[in-house]
Amino acid sequence: MSITRIAVRYAKPLLELAEEKKSLDAVRADMLGFAELCKTNRDFVLMLKSPIIPHLKKAQILKAVFDKKVDALTATFFDIVVRKNREKFLPEIAKEFNTLYNEKMGFQEATVTTPIALDDKERKTFEKLVSDITGKKPLLSEKVDPELIGGYRLSLGDRQIDESISGQLKDLKLKFQKETI
Repeated sequence: MSITRIAVRYAKPLLELAEEKKSLDAVRADMLGFAELCKTNRDFVLMLKSPIIPHLKKAQILKAVFDKKVDALTATFFDIVVRKNREKFLPEIAKEFNTLYNEKMGFQEATVTTPIALDDKERKTFEKLVSDITGKKPLLSEKVDPELIGGYRLSLGDRQIDESISGQLKDLKLKFQKETI
């Protein structure tokens, strides 16, 4: 079974239960925090995935790190996942939970990459573009890549719009290569 399918199998009931218990925002904040911790702390992720560390010890570590810092539902969820020996999937479960939450609430994650930082006017323009394309409320993240030279690259899930000068130069190079062959 794929990791994504396992993650969705755990994330979906958590989302539904959190909504039912009226603690959806708290659980989402916990999952965002957990995903951020996993992104920034490689040792923590390695501990979760380690076959050498016993499950009971992992449960104790999770409890020590998150006790009284997360919603009771989140703490219970972590405990259940560890008891089912699925703790190595917790980073993916948190990611899928956030994806399902965004779908449910009508948000669209988007990443815009530009050669220089965006100002407020440009940010609003990109938010409107994302909204027009997807019909959802944008959650825009920004990246700066000076190698783009000019223009932008907009990623919307598995779709990408490349309006950068470097992207156009690559397209032109491919056309020339095809014509010379």
